[in-house]
Amino acid sequence: MSAYRHPMTKCEQTPKNPTASSVQTPPIHELAIGAVLALAEAAASHRMNQTIEQKNKALVLEAFDTLFNKRDYAAAERYWSSGYIQHSAHIAPGRDGLFNLIKSTPPTLRYEPGTIVAEGDYVVVHGRFSGFGQPANWIAADILRISDGVLVEHWDVIQDEVTQAQSKSGLPMFGQTFPVL
Repeated sequence: MSAYRHPMTKCEQTPKNPTASSVQTPPIHELAIGAVLALAEAAASHRMNQTIEQKNKALVLEAFDTLFNKRDYAAAERYWSSGYIQHSAHIAPGRDGLFNLIKSTPPTLRYEPGTIVAEGDYVVVHGRFSGFGQPANWIAADILRISDGVLVEHWDVIQDEVTQAQSKSGLPMFGQTFPVL
């Protein structure tokens, strides 16, 4: 009967009962090593997914700041795919539709990000658009799909921001305070 040899530890163990089944189980320390390696692999995979999601959130925040606040259109092109798909009712199709909309707004336009969550290729950011020439700020939930490090698709849900007097809940729609009019 041959001795059991684990390829990683090169440890040998001869069965105590030579008449036992020909199926041999590895020693307990080798099972423990295997379990630790499996857990380490699972943790590394989880960290990789977190890293992708963290990168996607950072990408969206940087892209929005570059376009809406800095208005650096040349730099913003690297964040939006040339084949960008726009589902918003407020924006003409494609990357050009979005960029042209921003070019048409007053220089006072500002975007403030709030809560941001990501899962896989999707990022949702809750934010405030202000200073764009309307009586009320917009509170938006922007949903973006990312592929190969660029924004490729967008949906949004937009509401006019209300004052404290208009809020039935008595709570602000964005942040901790109501807008100052």
